[in-house]
Amino acid sequence: MARIKKTAQPQTTAQQLGSIVKSSRDIMRKDKGLSGDIDRLPMLTWIMFLKFLDDMEQIREEEAILSGDKFRPAIEAPYRWRDWAAREDGITGDELIAFVNNDEAVRPDGTRGSGLFAYLRGLQGDNGGDRRDVVATVFKGTINRMINGYLLRDVINKVNGIHFTSSDEIHTLSHLYESMLKEMRDAAGDAGEFYTPRPVVRFMVDVLNPQLGETILDPACGTGGFLVESYSHLEKQCKTVEARKTLQASSIYGGEAKPLPYLLVQMNLLLHGLEYPRIDPDNSLRFPLNEIGDRDRVDVILTNPPFGGEEEKGILNNFPAEMQTSETTLLFLQLIMRKLKRQPKPGRAGVVVPNGTLFGDGICARIKERLLTDFNLHTVVRLPNGVFAPYTPITTNLIFFDRSGPTKEIWYYEQPLPEGRKNYSKTQPIQFEEFESCLSWWCNREENEHAWRVPVEQIVENGYNLDIKNPNGMADFAHLPPEQLVEDIVRKEQRILEIMGEIRQVLAGGIQ
Repeated sequence: MARIKKTAQPQTTAQQLGSIVKSSRDIMRKDKGLSGDIDRLPMLTWIMFLKFLDDMEQIREEEAILSGDKFRPAIEAPYRWRDWAAREDGITGDELIAFVNNDEAVRPDGTRGSGLFAYLRGLQGDNGGDRRDVVATVFKGTINRMINGYLLRDVINKVNGIHFTSSDEIHTLSHLYESMLKEMRDAAGDAGEFYTPRPVVRFMVDVLNPQLGETILDPACGTGGFLVESYSHLEKQCKTVEARKTLQASSIYGGEAKPLPYLLVQMNLLLHGLEYPRIDPDNSLRFPLNEIGDRDRVDVILTNPPFGGEEEKGILNNFPAEMQTSETTLLFLQLIMRKLKRQPKPGRAGVVVPNGTLFGDGICARIKERLLTDFNLHTVVRLPNGVFAPYTPITTNLIFFDRSGPTKEIWYYEQPLPEGRKNYSKTQPIQFEEFESCLSWWCNREENEHAWRVPVEQIVENGYNLDIKNPNGMADFAHLPPEQLVEDIVRKEQRILEIMGEIRQVLAGGIQ
């Protein structure tokens, strides 16, 4: 990793950084080409991306000069940030918009050539595998929606005040950036994709405990929460230069098919220190399942696949006929099972699934049969109401399994709500500290009011229904399958009618 140096520039406080980002977005609100924060966030992201990249390239160039090595930048002049964006009185207005958007334009040095985005999209690394490929892929899915070049110049000048050469500022900005990513939740929820709360992500990473030298994958990584947390977890294990090389070169992998989240995960990982994010920009489900072999398998998978999405027929054909379903979660579950390493070092996975996956029958039951037969589904953590509120009311579970052998028993842990709470909300979300009891229980398992175990034979006899309620606590109606809820309601209504009839008889007897 390129060394981040302390600079002589005045350090910007977290409050000042927040002010820079806020004022940039306030400027964008005046541009008629942008409709809401869903447009403003990617706009700000690609601008910050180019500023960050140029700052990092300058550090690398200085280090190369000092060591006598050759240096080839990812972006050549006159397309570097310092060439067209760094001067406050640089190109602006229609000239700036033309330079950014057009295939051919007058460049900042006065010559004619490719426009900025056209140039960036055409970058190509040597034999693949360097930042030029990352930049090209990012900008193939990026569009500049600002139509006012003067407002764009104002935004650029604001972002130019962020110093990515300062380690303190990068640390502060990375946290600020994560708060910006949360704003993606409203728009993403319509497609069945939900921002996974950071406490849930951190808990899942902690219990799976990835180790340096292992490969970690999120095949539906969105904005990169699981990958960023995994990177931070592995970074703490780096004690040598070789260890850091391993972390940078062969540890973190992801897949994200949508252009906007793809850009966001790249920026998110770069800000946190991963120099060359290896994120597949295409659908992770596009490969026939039976063609995924040992060289494609990984040690650890952490993911929250889309709930309820639907895939096209061509994708479904990649799966066995008896396992084809339009439910995206179930397709990803099959992919995860296939991608885990086999013995002698079995891979392990932690996956967020909706409650329907636990009690589903038909194809869903066949997939669960395979899961229990070929994998060790050792733990199901049942999350309480509202963890994903207000973006979806769907009740969710965390399932943990590995490829060490068939399932013999399943431990369930019902994560309780804080005392006095009925659910979580946007203003009162789940906190990591609330997982402390589960973390303590994880390595020293005993049955208690929140934990119980079920022999696999019971699951098989029940048609592979994994929706087992807590026998030690009150019934959790949020986790009951629909048919059981209906039966329960009908039974209670019948009892109410019986009681009402008895009351009528008593009253009638009294009147007589």
